[in-house]
Amino acid sequence: MNEFESRKASHIEWALSPASQTSHAAEWARVRLSHCAVPELDFSDVNLTSTFLKKKLSTPFFVSGMTAGHTGANEINLRLAAACAKRGWILGVGSQRRELEQANDQTDVWENLRKQNPKLSVIGNLGASQFIDASPVRIRELMKRLAPDALAIHLNPLQEALQPEGTPQFEGLIKKLIAFRKLAPQVPLLIKETGSGFSSNALKKLARVPGLLALDTSGLGGTHWGRIEGFRAQEKGDAIRAVAAQAFADWGVSTIDSVVNARTAFGTKKTEIWGSGGVRNGVDAAKLIALGAHRVGFARGALEAAQAGKENLELWMETREYELRTALFCTGYSTPMELRLQALKKRDVTYI
Repeated sequence: MNEFESRKASHIEWALSPASQTSHAAEWARVRLSHCAVPELDFSDVNLTSTFLKKKLSTPFFVSGMTAGHTGANEINLRLAAACAKRGWILGVGSQRRELEQANDQTDVWENLRKQNPKLSVIGNLGASQFIDASPVRIRELMKRLAPDALAIHLNPLQEALQPEGTPQFEGLIKKLIAFRKLAPQVPLLIKETGSGFSSNALKKLARVPGLLALDTSGLGGTHWGRIEGFRAQEKGDAIRAVAAQAFADWGVSTIDSVVNARTAFGTKKTEIWGSGGVRNGVDAAKLIALGAHRVGFARGALEAAQAGKENLELWMETREYELRTALFCTGYSTPMELRLQALKKRDVTYI
């Protein structure tokens, strides 16, 4: 296994470690949904259907991009893809950096993913540092094999700064995003963080980019990549980064605050707000939707379930759907859209 594959495999191992989690910072208790004892609808009336790029999906859920670029990623992504296609979830794939930098690389067998799941809604993925240096032509070439519905550019400045092999070069990102939108307007573009969320000032910068499809908050409260790179640095004998990572162990903006910030920055735009980062169940999802999220994502929970097998993964997904449906029913709303558009106005959600 070469250095790149070894790093990606290590990322999966550490992402599943409790030591990499910031669940204590998720602060879900800050948000309360009002219980409605008189919902005036039947449970069977609750409908989770959503629309994504004019396609009707059964849920407002997605699996965040987690892994790619190593042979072990194929089995994980194929299992997640099959379940997402069956249950109407969107699948985000991990970083396609290896494929970008090595045009003939065949490590990720995207053809199988698409062939086996033709109805799957899938999101491609590139890191900001690599996106800045890549030409629009090369990016379009990259998308041909996976044929994603949209492309996500992930922002991970903390991870890049602490990663022993990191590339913390972000100068010119907004300019490049604006230029790419002009040169490739046909490519739906999504911007996502990777576990440290979005401040209001960061979102003001992104609001300058025209025509963004969505913004995925990926806030503090779940897997923390600063912690992961700190553990990896320790393994590699990089004392400076290993110790520095401890100082940044809780660095970031919570998922809750990130969604609220995004609602303020993008509330009058067509850009959707996707809430993710430490989401563990359907009640967490309902809280984010009530605060303004159009769609909600899961990562670590989906990865754990996928590694436990096909049946376990589908049961895990069905349970998340049931939890959201129950939260809607017990707040008196029949759809996630109603909850998003009306809960704040009717004070059916309180936020501290």
